[in-house]
Amino acid sequence: MLIPHDTRIALDTVVDLMNTAPQGDRPDELADLEGLRTFVHAHKISDVGELGAGDLKAVRDVRERFAAVFSAPEPRIAAPLINQLVAAAGTTPQLTDHDGYDLHVHYFAPGASVADHLGADCGMALAFIVVAGEQERLRRCEAPDCGRAFVDLSRNRSRRYCDSRTCGNRLHVAAYRARRKEAAG
Repeated sequence: MLIPHDTRIALDTVVDLMNTAPQGDRPDELADLEGLRTFVHAHKISDVGELGAGDLKAVRDVRERFAAVFSAPEPRIAAPLINQLVAAAGTTPQLTDHDGYDLHVHYFAPGASVADHLGADCGMALAFIVVAGEQERLRRCEAPDCGRAFVDLSRNRSRRYCDSRTCGNRLHVAAYRARRKEAAG
């Protein structure tokens, strides 16, 4: 599956945004404005201005809407969720080149809030995945104690864990130990 650079960045951003949500022992990484500022800075989200409590609430809402898209069992359910996200952001597609990147499309209006920026760009990236018939690539980690979001970009759509070096390896080691214990006992 060929994914343009800007779409890949948006997919990575939506996954990272969803993974800021509290899960199990992990706290909410967007519990306060400092968490939002950290997220915006880490993802180099441009032209969002001064962030306030309204931005924090709006970004948390967008995060929940993205989670609903990932949980949608089929494209016909995901499509209206994406449509609502993109429409709420007031998309204004425009070509731009900035920060050393070649021409790419931004879907948010200049001066848009951070929530509208995320809703528009990330919503459109999810729309491209759904339209391409690849919604099954939007997944949650299968490790029992994880549940983090990821986009499976493997050739054969076989990825099961958010990170094979942590979640995947941990489960494989546990299965190996269980087999050894069973063989010994």
